[in-house]
Amino acid sequence: MNWTLALPEIVLAISGLAILVFGVVQKRENPFFSCSMLAMAAFFITGLLVFFTPDGVGYNHIFVNDDFARFMKVLSLCGAFLATMMTVGYAREMEVAKFEFPVLILFSTLGTMMMASSGNLMTLFVGLELSSLAIYILCAFARDQVRAAEAGLKYFVLGSLASGLLLYGIALVYGFAGTLEYGGLQTAVAGTAALPTGLMIGIVFMLVGLSFKLSAVPFHMWTPDVYQGSPSSVTAYMAGAPKIAAFAVLLRVMIGPFGHMTEQWRLLIELVSVASMLFGSIAAIAQTDIKRLMAYSSIGHMGYAMMGMAAATPEGTRGTLVYLVTYLFMNVGAFAGIVAMRRKGFAMTRISDLAGLGRTAPGMAAAMAIFMFSMAGAPPLAGFFGKLMVFYAAINAHLYALAAIGVISSIIGAYYYVRIVKVMFFDTAAEAFDRPPVSLSFISVGMGLVTCLFIVALGPVSTAAQAAAQALLR
Repeated sequence: MNWTLALPEIVLAISGLAILVFGVVQKRENPFFSCSMLAMAAFFITGLLVFFTPDGVGYNHIFVNDDFARFMKVLSLCGAFLATMMTVGYAREMEVAKFEFPVLILFSTLGTMMMASSGNLMTLFVGLELSSLAIYILCAFARDQVRAAEAGLKYFVLGSLASGLLLYGIALVYGFAGTLEYGGLQTAVAGTAALPTGLMIGIVFMLVGLSFKLSAVPFHMWTPDVYQGSPSSVTAYMAGAPKIAAFAVLLRVMIGPFGHMTEQWRLLIELVSVASMLFGSIAAIAQTDIKRLMAYSSIGHMGYAMMGMAAATPEGTRGTLVYLVTYLFMNVGAFAGIVAMRRKGFAMTRISDLAGLGRTAPGMAAAMAIFMFSMAGAPPLAGFFGKLMVFYAAINAHLYALAAIGVISSIIGAYYYVRIVKVMFFDTAAEAFDRPPVSLSFISVGMGLVTCLFIVALGPVSTAAQAAAQALLR
């Protein structure tokens, strides 16, 4: 047993417990800020440790550390770090200025890291539940707000149902394959001429449970209400790290143990991808609340990312990973702008509230325009390269219809992204927003630069994504 394989997770868990104790013993003042800074430091140190942990399989084959796990862990930690930073400026106004808030984000991130390194279906489930339980609480953290309580309750009820379906699928797979370990599953599947029907049904149930976590159609019903009702920084976190972790599990399970069954599960992934892309693009058109629009946008983005998975090739996996990188940074940047939409301390979330932002706050408007154009896939921004790589992988895998539908849905989606830009720069100016805190301005500028200059980092990111994709095939 090489315990150093899980050193980042061990350090993060101990840090979470230490920060929790620190917050409890602080009685004179609200320790929210101190705990948030400590949590961000823990994320940073853990991210450094991720790069130095060795490759291998440990803890009796339930924990895997490889290039793929490292890639997904770093993305999850980046999402958690930025979401925590985003919260600091407006924590009191969002009614989340309690020391438990960063601790919950920390333990949720610990769960996502466990999912990325899972070598066993039960490790997958434990990591998923650790992450999900923390998010249920985060959604309803502003408990005096009716919408937040409603969001937390909806996500908890529907999330519990999805977890049950996932666990039922795991039980079926175990019953017919006789093992929970990924390596054992791969051996059992490869050595069978005709796959048992029960095994296929188990895989379908697992896909359903994980698709819920991705908010992919038709398991998306929770997304708009939860995005709208939750505190904006929680929504930014939910749209990043947990979805990245769900994709990590989906890729590790389907490309690894069930990679020999590609033809059996490819059509299901294609259908979910097509439905997500089209529904997300069309449903977002009628939205007047920007958080609901971002919810439908995220549904569409998960559909695009699944195109690479449907290709079931190293090239497709690489495309999906690059797409997730671009999605994380432009999504965090957009939510930094949404959090900054405040007048006299009150949150503004209607798209019409952005009217004339180009004249009242040109810097914020420019940043939001960059993120909107990037999400639409306009070159040479980051979103363009993400879509280019998944489309290219789908075409090389002869999935021409899937690629064509992806292009059509991108054209439809461009409408509501450009509409936001039009409202900001061409509509009559509304009352100016409050001056945002330095942390939000830093995130907006930083993510804007990453989005604009992503072409500079495309080579290293693609190389890391390629190494991660190859690790799944070993």
